[in-house]
Amino acid sequence: MRLGRLVAALVAAWVPLAAQSPYDVALLPGSTRSAGLAGAGVALVGDAASMFANPAGIATIRRLGVEASYEQYVGDRQLASGAAALRLGHFDFGVGGQALDAPNGSVTQPTDFLAMSDVVYRFGLLAAGTTLKYARATFGTGQADAWAGDAGLAVALFDIMALGASVQNIGGDFGGGMHLPRITRVGFTMNYVDPQGTARLLTTIEGRWQVGQSAMLAVGAEGGIVARGVGIVARVGASGQPAATEGSAVTVGGGIELGRLHLDYAYRAYRAPGTPRHRFGVRWAP
Repeated sequence: MRLGRLVAALVAAWVPLAAQSPYDVALLPGSTRSAGLAGAGVALVGDAASMFANPAGIATIRRLGVEASYEQYVGDRQLASGAAALRLGHFDFGVGGQALDAPNGSVTQPTDFLAMSDVVYRFGLLAAGTTLKYARATFGTGQADAWAGDAGLAVALFDIMALGASVQNIGGDFGGGMHLPRITRVGFTMNYVDPQGTARLLTTIEGRWQVGQSAMLAVGAEGGIVARGVGIVARVGASGQPAATEGSAVTVGGGIELGRLHLDYAYRAYRAPGTPRHRFGVRWAP
C-alpha cells in the first residue's frame, strides 16, 4: 500500500486533478480493465473496448471480441458501455458505445451517449485504424450533438509488448463554439512473462496531452496466476489527472479468468460527495 501511495504522490505532483467535465461520456474509459489501470489504454491491445483509446487497438483480436461494462457513477448516474470487434483477413471492424444516464429523479436532463465505428488495417506487426464518433452531451439545461474522428497506430510484437499512439476527437464540433477536446495519447505495454503460461505480469505506461490541460502520465500493472485457463489477476494504477472527475490518483481492480471469458472489476474513490465508483465488466476474446 505504501508503494501505491508513493507512486500516486510522484505522479500527482506532475499535474493537478481535473474538474468534472460536461464531456464525461466521451472521455471516460470504455473498458473496466483500462479503468483499473488508471485509464491507461492506448497500448492495451487485443480487447474489443481498446477502440475507446486507440482505433488500432483491436488489430490483435484473433476472430471476434465482445465486451461490456456497468458502473454506478458519481451524482446518482449510471454508466454503461459495450464494444464488439471482428477480424476479416487484414482488416478489423468494430462498433462501440457508451451511455451516461441522468441523475435519479431528473426529468429535464436526458441521457448522454457516445456511438462509434472502427476500421483497422493490419500488415505484419503494424496496424493503423480510424474511428468515427457521434456524441450527445448535456450542457446546462440543453443538449448538443457532435461528430469526431480518431486516428491511431499500434505495433504489437506477438504477446510480448505493444506500442500505441492515437489522436482523438479530430473535429468534434458541438456547435456554439464547443468541441470535444483534442487528445493525443502515446503508450507502451510490456509482458514480462509468457501470457500463455501460468504466471501473469504486465505493465503499461501512457502519456496524454489534452488541449487546454497539462500533460498527464498514467501507469498501471497487472499480475496473477492462471492455470489451465482458470485463475485470478490483480490490477493497480496511478495517474496525475483522472479523467472527467476529481477522483483518487490511485485505482485498483482485478479479474477472474475463465478461459476466453474474463470478468473484470475496477475501483476508484472520489473527493466529491457520493459513493466511490465500482465498475464491473465482462470480456469475451477467443
